[in-house]
Order: sequence, then structure tokens, then C-alpha cells
Amino acid sequence: MAIEAGDFKTGLTVMVDGDPWQVIEFQHVKPGKGAAILKTKMKNLKTGSTQERNFNASTKFDAAVIEKKNALFSYESDNVYYFMDQESYEMYELGEEHIGFNKYFLLPNTEITLIFFEGNVLDVSIPDKVELTITETTPAVKGAPSTQTKDATLETGLNIRVPQFIEPGEKIIVSTYDGSYAGRA
Repeated sequence: MAIEAGDFKTGLTVMVDGDPWQVIEFQHVKPGKGAAILKTKMKNLKTGSTQERNFNASTKFDAAVIEKKNALFSYESDNVYYFMDQESYEMYELGEEHIGFNKYFLLPNTEITLIFFEGNVLDVSIPDKVELTITETTPAVKGAPSTQTKDATLETGLNIRVPQFIEPGEKIIVSTYDGSYAGRA
């Protein structure tokens, strides 16, 4: 099935140069003269790399046929992440190069979605927000404005900025898009 660049949407997977790519972000740009251009940020599902690419809005692509399976994160050992299919109990593994920044949001038994292309696991899709525990944070500054933030370390090792009132041991909600504080749990 052919897909025009002008019909792109976030999460769409298409074949570009023989590899499956997923659209992360896109923006239609209409210059004063000429055809509309589509500026995209795309992730190569085979290599895990991201690139910004521009396409003519009428450029056609083949859809990348991917399969998704629900799985649980089991554990990490020597920078290899192990996942268990919830239906067949089959184990899958992905290297840290494919997990990338998502490693900071994976705790044992975290429900995720594995993405397959031609029978091979290519990527992992995690929830938009996760609940994590603060392990370490600087003390609150007395008299500081309520909008002021401080450094905190989460149980997965991620360092983020949190409001002054957050204390060690508290559970918070973290956005997996950029690793930012999204509220108390």
C-alpha cells in the first residue's frame, strides 16, 4: 500500500531506502513558491538511529508491515534487555543501542510493546508516563518560590528536576518522552 508523505502521522512506519522507519515528528511547510515540503524526524527501526529528513509532500512510500506484541520487561544483564511475551512466554532480547533513553523507564514487570519486522524484534514501545520512586534529592530551600525546582535521582538512575516539596522515597509520574516530572503518583 502506497502512502504519500503528505499523509504522514506520528507513529506511522514506512519503508525508506529498504529499511523500516517510524515517524516521530513531522511538520508541513509551504514555502512561498513551489510544492509543500514535509519536515520529519524519523527513527530507523533496524539501527535505532534518528534522522531529520525532508520530503516532497507528494513523495510515495510503501508501508512497513510491522507486528506488535505485548510483553513484560524481565531484567537487564551486560547491557542486554530481556522481555517476555505475555502470551507465549517466549523470551526476547534487545541491546542497549535499541533501548536507548527508554532504559530509564524500565523496571521489572513493566508492560511494554515489542515491535517486530520480518520476524525480528526491532524496537520497544513504552507507556507515555511511568511511575518511579525518588531515591535521592537535595533538601528543599526554605523560602524558595513554589516554582523553583531541585535535582533528584530516580530508582532507574535518571536525574531530573522536581518541585521543592518532593522528598526521597516518594513516587512520581515521569513523562517518557523527555524524562520530565509530570506529577505525584
